Amino acid sequence: MDQLSNLNVASQQVLPTPAQICRELPVSPTAQKTVTESRQALCNILDGNDNRLFIVVGPCSIHDIDAAKEYALKLQALSAKVADQMLLVMRVYFEKPRTTTGWKGLINDPRLDDSFHVEEGIRLARQLLIDIAELGLPAGTEALDPIMPQYLHDLITWTAIGARTTESQTHREMASGLSTPVGFKNGTDGNIEVAVNAMKSVSSPHRFLGINVDGQSAVIRTRGNDYGHVVLRGGYDGPNYESNQVAACAQQLDAASLAPRIVVDCSHANSNKKPEQQPQVMQACIDQIATGESPIVGLMIESNLEAGNQLIPADLSQLKHGVSITDGCVDWATTEAMITAAAERLAD
Repeated sequence: MDQLSNLNVASQQVLPTPAQICRELPVSPTAQKTVTESRQALCNILDGNDNRLFIVVGPCSIHDIDAAKEYALKLQALSAKVADQMLLVMRVYFEKPRTTTGWKGLINDPRLDDSFHVEEGIRLARQLLIDIAELGLPAGTEALDPIMPQYLHDLITWTAIGARTTESQTHREMASGLSTPVGFKNGTDGNIEVAVNAMKSVSSPHRFLGINVDGQSAVIRTRGNDYGHVVLRGGYDGPNYESNQVAACAQQLDAASLAPRIVVDCSHANSNKKPEQQPQVMQACIDQIATGESPIVGLMIESNLEAGNQLIPADLSQLKHGVSITDGCVDWATTEAMITAAAERLAD
């Protein structure tokens, strides 16, 4: 077997099972209440039974736990002020898909030095999610590794499937069994059909190989997820958040007998990868929503304590506090102004 298998595998490390990690870091009653109630509120918004807008807002990726907690406290306070118009969900992304190579996120490389202490990363991620939920704040994340939901997903309110994985059968099958609403981003080329097809797929039952909470290989059978929706994030040809493009997406969903639930990502290609353009994108979307006929139910904002982004320095002590190490973000002051202005417009 040594001459036939794992020829390119340098090593293997056994991780604690999801059940072990969850026992060590259990969900408190307060956190459970947050997740349960925020999931129901989000489903109500998607069903059209709640007229509020939901906004997934926060760092492009989490690399600094202290900065993430600081951000969560600010977002909690803002959430209370706009609760009548909006459901704010903190963006808490622990895994990053890479086009070629690069830092893969807090779970894979929590020390930012290619040491890949994955067990440490899982524990840090789960504890942060508990802390955020205990503040009464919902959390949203991207599901990238199909095993990771067993470790973390009991603390998640909203899930994204990224532009690079929306077309993946593995991710569609996984999403069909998730306990949260799931947003499918259009392809990196701007193709919306892949997200529409994903919504069709995820609403159906699936059977696939996975692991159970005890870490055993298992055949997973799902019921299907009724709360899939499209996330418009632009593409190679430019943004796709204008009213005619949103309407065209809604028509495509209707033709596929799918609910016209649309979320607009104010970042990525919709802002031409320029974070300072996110307020313009959001304003355009709020203008559409204010007509009362828009299918837009949610928005996404990449935001951090400070604006812009930074490279990971060789000397980690030189990292700037509250600045993204992946995509550029708007700062907190801009975020607060964007959300407050939108809430006032929606209230009117």
